[in-house]
Amino acid sequence: MKETTSQHTNALIHESSPYLLQHAHNPVNWYPWNDATLEKAKAENKLILVSVGYSACHWCHVMEHECFEDEQVAKLMNDYFICIKVDREERPDIDQVYMMAVQLMTGQGGWPLNCFTLPDGRPIYGGTYFPKQNWMTILLNLADAYQHETEKVFDYAKQLTEGVKLAELVKVNPIEQELTTELLDKSIIAWQQRFDEEDGGPNKAPKFPLPNNYQFLLRYAHYNSNKEVEMHVALTLKKMAYGGIYDQIGGGFARYSVDHFWKVPHFEKMLYDNAQLVTLYCEAFQKTNDPLYKEIVYETLAFVERELTSPEGGFYSALDADSEGVEGKYYVWTKNDLTAVLGDKFNLFADYYNVNERGLWEHDNYILLRHDDDNSIAERNKISVKELKTIINACKNILLPLREKRIRPGLDNKIITSWNALMLKAYTDAYSIFEEQHFLDIALKNVHFLLENTLSNGNKLSHLAYLRTDKKQSHINGFLEDYSFTIEALISLYETTGDENYLLKADDLMKYVLAHFQDEHSSMFFFTSDIDKALISRKMELSDNVIPASNSSIAKSLFILGHHFEKEEYVAASRKMINNVLGEIENYGAGYSNWAMLLQFFSQPFYEVAIVGKSVDEKRKSLNKHYYPNKIFAISAETSTLPLLINRFKKDETLIYVCRNKTCLQPVKDVKAALKQMQIK
Repeated sequence: MKETTSQHTNALIHESSPYLLQHAHNPVNWYPWNDATLEKAKAENKLILVSVGYSACHWCHVMEHECFEDEQVAKLMNDYFICIKVDREERPDIDQVYMMAVQLMTGQGGWPLNCFTLPDGRPIYGGTYFPKQNWMTILLNLADAYQHETEKVFDYAKQLTEGVKLAELVKVNPIEQELTTELLDKSIIAWQQRFDEEDGGPNKAPKFPLPNNYQFLLRYAHYNSNKEVEMHVALTLKKMAYGGIYDQIGGGFARYSVDHFWKVPHFEKMLYDNAQLVTLYCEAFQKTNDPLYKEIVYETLAFVERELTSPEGGFYSALDADSEGVEGKYYVWTKNDLTAVLGDKFNLFADYYNVNERGLWEHDNYILLRHDDDNSIAERNKISVKELKTIINACKNILLPLREKRIRPGLDNKIITSWNALMLKAYTDAYSIFEEQHFLDIALKNVHFLLENTLSNGNKLSHLAYLRTDKKQSHINGFLEDYSFTIEALISLYETTGDENYLLKADDLMKYVLAHFQDEHSSMFFFTSDIDKALISRKMELSDNVIPASNSSIAKSLFILGHHFEKEEYVAASRKMINNVLGEIENYGAGYSNWAMLLQFFSQPFYEVAIVGKSVDEKRKSLNKHYYPNKIFAISAETSTLPLLINRFKKDETLIYVCRNKTCLQPVKDVKAALKQMQIK
């Protein structure tokens, strides 16, 4: 949170969100979203401004400086509107509704999101960033229209609200279609037309990492022996790792690249991106054993541990793009900076990280990025690869402590349940693939923190980890994403550690979701629970984006838990859900990639691998060195009552049972024999 000496203080001063607190000293009379504020708008018969942003949003800061810190603008806002500031990361449900309204009105969306509504919350006008003069004109025009053209304004609000309710309405598919890989083949043919075959990713800018896309494409290439798709995934992962979007000195990825080349990032770092990218690079390493992928995982997790981890074991949300009011200032270097501290190592460092025309950005600053691989650079500089890595690591060890003396980007210290679950799974995946005990230690500390600080009344999650010492922290009920990603993380922890409590808790949470989020008509799930106060529309999140849709996540977990607990009703529910989106998978694979992975579960051989006995961990690790995503592990070193393990324990033996379609093959002791049963080479 920035320091200020402003004479103004508004109602946001009582909030805990760093983003809301950034606005607490604006001359605008900001209010938080709550019942009292909404009642105030009705009592005073004023239009509402719902202004949504987040702490790491660069253009949110710009509009604040140009408009919300301006006394003249603030007077107009205060005279004619009830002004509500919303942190979209705290209240994604509010953001969903008004983002949809703005997209219907303007054809586009983004942040800052500014939506004007009637006193009852129905939208009438909106947009994203507005410069000062435009903003003032809009304020005056809307105030005038509400006073003199009231009926027209109300009619438009009615139509727009209906549009918001109808948008993304689930089209229930009553005909159960056959779930085959042919639909995925059609999806890939269309998708490939949008591949950037030179720099990886999509053939457009800006470029977002979208890790879920590449996880699916990696699996598709594997199952279908598709070399073209496999090469595209490899190219994308390499170019992202080499690009300026990756912090070459400190590890971790920025939110997106503004260009085709992954060169110039939008410098904010988000927990959810880094969590999913760790999972992606872990899976890619499992498939290829490429040492670059391991390096990226280790460096990214080192960044998370160093800069985004609370003492209690929770993970913070984000780092700002700006420091000292300048975007990227913390991360870039001048040639003079580098030569002064690297001395005779500079020339090699400059060759490695393109301190040249390729890396030049603006104001004589360089964005560090890679272009050539280690072998090429070592050969060019007539040294061994080992010598090269030693010198480059020495340079990084000089520059990182030096960089940490700079004024740091702002930290958003919210601990969001859903994003923590994504990072919990990332640490679990990293331990599973690399067998690094430290990764498991961090995962276990985080899961204990989450279960202690987000659960209440048995299985009710909060959206934010509530630290008992923070008296003013907001209490917000968990959204579907909080449950879905937590369930996924708990399943992963069970399949890695064998601790059945995690699997049982995942099933308990699923029962809560089924009771409080499901729409019986469509079998899909609302984003908010039935105990939450209703907004103007109760939305469903269907398409996968920078984070997978909560519906696709919950559908995958229904499938997996259905197999673990032999609950046919779970698998049937998952099947109904994917049946509703088959057309979208075929027509727009990039927006339904998590659903596509679920379709792979249904359409490709899916194995339940039960490992029972004293050497269970050794067998699991050995099996896990082989890439085959369509499987689950049920593991125990002792007797168990779980359906896949019951009556399978034999003293002094470790047995592997490979099962498929409710049929198990003869148990084997040897990993090679189990792999042969699964037809894995």
